[in-house]
Amino acid sequence: MTYHPYHILGEDRPSRWLITCDHAANTVPPCVGNGDLGVSPGDMARHIAYDVGAAGVSRHLSELLDAPAILSNFSRLVIDPNRGEDDPTLVMKLYDGTVIPANRHVDQAERDRRLTAFHRPYHRAIAQLAARQANTVILAMHSYTPQLQGREKRPWHIAILHDRDSRLATPLIARLRQEPDLCVGENEPYGGHLDGDSIDRHAVLTGRVNVLIEIRNDLIENEDQQRGWAERLAPILTETLAKTGL
Repeated sequence: MTYHPYHILGEDRPSRWLITCDHAANTVPPCVGNGDLGVSPGDMARHIAYDVGAAGVSRHLSELLDAPAILSNFSRLVIDPNRGEDDPTLVMKLYDGTVIPANRHVDQAERDRRLTAFHRPYHRAIAQLAARQANTVILAMHSYTPQLQGREKRPWHIAILHDRDSRLATPLIARLRQEPDLCVGENEPYGGHLDGDSIDRHAVLTGRVNVLIEIRNDLIENEDQQRGWAERLAPILTETLAKTGL
């Protein structure tokens, strides 16, 4: 059976939104360590392997916005699709206290093999989807852990990340901060730009309107929570985009 490194939902949906979920899955393809990185099942269920809950939110947003979505189908520990090809963290050997045994001795040949098998096909598919309309808006969906080992707890329920292109991010932050029950971060819990990352590659360098959303993953652990956040965000996203006139 052919292995597909990504899934596309609603490819023919007409919305100008394009939802990307770089860290949708914790799957280890059979051609990498026979499907096993040597990481415990408990660790593979953590944020180090994928963005917990982000795929579910993406699926529901795709339906509610009548927009296509693309979801990765390989763990970020196999190779991280939200990193440039020359990024030193492209293939992680240690993440939040966990050693990744199958990555300890990854050489350039294996790095290139994973790029060819997973990373590059995923990005080619994003590029094709983004090019379907001249006014595509890219919505990158992510989640983050409430607390890294040995670090302070993260208070934000949701955060918007951006760098120099904040055309949509800034008004969206302002709109979300009108919600009295939300603690909204800006470029939290980390900065909003890495050279060569997905938003840089498919939006910043191409001039496309974009926004990156991070939700704390303890708030989207189950289907009901994922649907609830999508139902809350969809009208806010639609309203904010319309008001910007972008």
